[in-house]
Amino acid sequence: MDGGRRLAQPRKRPSRPASATAAAGRARLKLRIEIPARVKRLARRLVAPIRNRRFPAGAGVAASALIVLASIGYGVVKGDHVPLIIAHMKDGRDAVANAAGFRIGEVSIVGRRQLSEKDILALAGVTERSSLLFLDVDDARARLQASPWIAGASVRKLYPGRLQIEIGEREAFALWQKGGKVAVIAADGTVLGPLADRQYAALPLLVGPGAERKGKDFLAILDRHPAIRDQVRASILVGERRWNLKLRNGLDIRLPETNAEHALDTLVTLDRDKKLLSRDITAVDLRLADRVTVRLSDSAAQAREDALKAKKTKGKGGSA
Repeated sequence: MDGGRRLAQPRKRPSRPASATAAAGRARLKLRIEIPARVKRLARRLVAPIRNRRFPAGAGVAASALIVLASIGYGVVKGDHVPLIIAHMKDGRDAVANAAGFRIGEVSIVGRRQLSEKDILALAGVTERSSLLFLDVDDARARLQASPWIAGASVRKLYPGRLQIEIGEREAFALWQKGGKVAVIAADGTVLGPLADRQYAALPLLVGPGAERKGKDFLAILDRHPAIRDQVRASILVGERRWNLKLRNGLDIRLPETNAEHALDTLVTLDRDKKLLSRDITAVDLRLADRVTVRLSDSAAQAREDALKAKKTKGKGGSA
């Protein structure tokens, strides 16, 4: 105790302010990064032209508008709306031209036999809203010629309001069966479309790969033998080399790879003289020039076998 009878207290070290302690802690954790002087000089050179440049008034608004337009354009492309927008723009342009007196008031179509006028205009891309002024004749011609039914086309504009279209149509020539599907074809082998219209059901039927290309020449040969042609149900190309005929009564006629016309002459003669095609047979093979081979039906073959057996039995009995 001291002289005033007070207990002696230990002396305390003065405490540091809390803010000073926190600052010291941050100082210890802070990393010191030294930026090279070369990098600093380069950064100053890049920033200086922008910092010192004076932009015109409204530059910020223009930049914002560009960003908005770019966003709209991205949305249009991403959403696949471009064709729709182009179509609306064309309609608006044509409406102005029509109002100015360039409406298509008369359409002249030359060479049409099978396609309707409506079909031809649709193929050419001509609608009630189309104007003569903005009609692209090259595009219309290309669209027409893209149809398998049209071999050639020309499109002319006769101002102020007349459109002339001239086409060369392909004609339905035959039916072609491949892979179980039947299509209508032209004489040059062009596939015109699937058999959907019964008006073409009576056309000659060609079967097999390559038959659409070689059918014209073969059917020309067959036309010279109407007695056979009128009985033919289908002409079948075998191995893209030779033809078989399937008759309406189910009889198969096998023609040679070469000189099919001579084989058909032989067949006509046999049918005229011996009624060959009316007999109980299933096939006539004309592939060999020096002989004609026929295949009997099962019933005819059995009857022939029975007749031969009977003949042999009778012969044995007579010899005894």
